[in-house]
Amino acid sequence: MSLLYNFDLESTEDLLKIVAENLQKRRLEKGWSRSFLSEISGVPLATIAKFEQKSTISLSSFVALSKALGYTKEIKQLLSQPQYSTMEELDQINKNKDRKRGGRNK
Repeated sequence: MSLLYNFDLESTEDLLKIVAENLQKRRLEKGWSRSFLSEISGVPLATIAKFEQKSTISLSSFVALSKALGYTKEIKQLLSQPQYSTMEELDQINKNKDRKRGGRNK
């Protein structure tokens, strides 16, 4: 099975670290402590600390933190647009636009 996209430029761990660093920067820019962010987001303080230090978090907790920081619109935009690199791929995307189930990759 071949993958449609090549993510060799950055590893998953690199991307997680960047996201964790960005969230921490946004928190600090607002002058918020981890404790305050925990209080307003409902995400446990230990989860926030673990995310900022080790880049590990559940999607649900990440969304709650992002929402608390005012990034609801950006979360809703994630994966909202198709990505393609060739016209053939765009044609396939348009053909499958209304599909409800996936098929096997060829």
